Amino acid sequence: MRRATGWGARARRLGDRIQARLAARVRSPGPLAWPEPRVAGDPGRGRQLLRGRLRAGQAVVSVQDRSIWDLAEPEAARLHGFGWLDDLAAQGTASARLLAQAWTRDWIDREAKGTGPGWTAELAADRLIRCLGHSRFLLHPPGVGEDRLARVVAVHAAFLERRLRAAPAGRPRVAVLTSLILAGLTLPEGRSLALRAGRRLAEEAGRAIDPQGAIASRNPEELLDIADLLVTANRALTGADLVPDPAIGAAMARAAPTLRALRHADGGLARFHGGCRGAEGRLDQVLAAAGRASAAILRGRVTLWMGYARLAAGRTTVIVDAAAPPTGPASMTAHASTLAFELTSGRRPLVVSIGSGRIFGARWRQAGRATPSHSTLALDTVSSSRLGHPVPGEDGPRLAEVPARVLAEAGPPGEGQRIELAHDGWRASHGLTHARILELSGDGRCLWGEDMLTTLTAADRAVFDSALDAADRLGVPFAVRFHLHPDAEADAAADGSVTITLPSGEEWVFSGADEGMVALEPSIYLEEGRLTPRSAQQIVLSGRALQPTTRLRWTLAKGSGTPEGLRDLNPRADWDEEDEE
Repeated sequence: MRRATGWGARARRLGDRIQARLAARVRSPGPLAWPEPRVAGDPGRGRQLLRGRLRAGQAVVSVQDRSIWDLAEPEAARLHGFGWLDDLAAQGTASARLLAQAWTRDWIDREAKGTGPGWTAELAADRLIRCLGHSRFLLHPPGVGEDRLARVVAVHAAFLERRLRAAPAGRPRVAVLTSLILAGLTLPEGRSLALRAGRRLAEEAGRAIDPQGAIASRNPEELLDIADLLVTANRALTGADLVPDPAIGAAMARAAPTLRALRHADGGLARFHGGCRGAEGRLDQVLAAAGRASAAILRGRVTLWMGYARLAAGRTTVIVDAAAPPTGPASMTAHASTLAFELTSGRRPLVVSIGSGRIFGARWRQAGRATPSHSTLALDTVSSSRLGHPVPGEDGPRLAEVPARVLAEAGPPGEGQRIELAHDGWRASHGLTHARILELSGDGRCLWGEDMLTTLTAADRAVFDSALDAADRLGVPFAVRFHLHPDAEADAAADGSVTITLPSGEEWVFSGADEGMVALEPSIYLEEGRLTPRSAQQIVLSGRALQPTTRLRWTLAKGSGTPEGLRDLNPRADWDEEDEE
């Protein structure tokens, strides 16, 4: 199976190279109707670029005296998607514009003839969308040159129309079709291309976003990406006096309630399965355009949104991964995060995961996928889902083993919100099922938790006895981890409690019952846009499973002196790379 997939990847790369060089023969199209500008980048990253520093995989590199297209690191291929153009445009200064124009001209000189690593369907689509969206930024005097940029658009449109079928389903194919719509509305006599792409996009949107508003990867940020692309395509067709297929708007409407459910109190998305919180303001724009239709999966009395459960009260949100991870091609960025949760208080994240690590290289990306990198129970250094062997041509190894059963049910009605969860990810290896209860008080000031490891059958008990024998009857070690956001300051007390202070002035106190040991240990936080990982802390509630059932109880509650409302006007302090030295 892996061999066949490897041959398919090589055939796809060969097809990309051939079609890119054929597309490069396209003639210049003449004057174009350039679209209105769009800015969706990060000014902080723009400042990093102006100072000549960027991250390429595991290394922070300097491009002060050389072109970014000279970078040889494998991860540098993502630069060909022109994501840096968003950040320089968001920075918006004259120096940022000149740098963006210089890098774009250099790319055209080196790569526009169909050579280089940037000629894949997804990278080319992203590059075309950004060149069109920032065309006026690039054309402002002295500029890239209108004729040169127009030819780039024509070449990309020809390449992408030929390679549409080679684009993977989901976000890549939606990006290709959106870019073809934008190019068709920009090129002379391109309306027929836009109409064809619009019809195909309606079909693809229906496949990418299912009837419950979910996508196969369960990545919240990827769902936001797809919804944003659909909004962009819908708006472009409407602005050109073309009637978009209603299926595009219907897909947007299905995605909207899921995105709202996965949004924390601070406005950022939950960071699960390879996703980040999303660029500032982007989620608001998409939700404003997508409408308010609702959809949900009902299991018992728990509403699951793309496999996540949400508890919210007062100024507190808790979002829990309450379903099995994806499998197959959709699992290349999936994490072993089953039953993990995140907690945000007001405008400040408190309990988090370490993050995807996708921009920090393969080692960090793999570390971020393991169960100990999430705020849940990890058993005997074994993740609740396991990675398979890498498949040639794919971005990362898929998940090969995931829990067979994941349960999520609402607890008995009361003043607060309660959810009861379980998964059997360690049943085959240790005979143990992990059950977790989370209950958020009605005012959002206290989260009660209970984690339990238990055997369910006589066969499970036999497997557990074997695991005990392997541990010399000393018990199977486990740890319940609570990764804290790096802005949170934690101090351990002699009584085993931990006081956590947020920049807003809020205080939270973590307390564990007598069954386990509470410790405050170093952690890490992998944040999109930062050049280096950020140091953080984690609360670790550890113990050993000696009996068929082991139970740990804990609470995370606001300090009694913390008022209901606090003025917190600066949720994300302005930063640059000098803060990371």
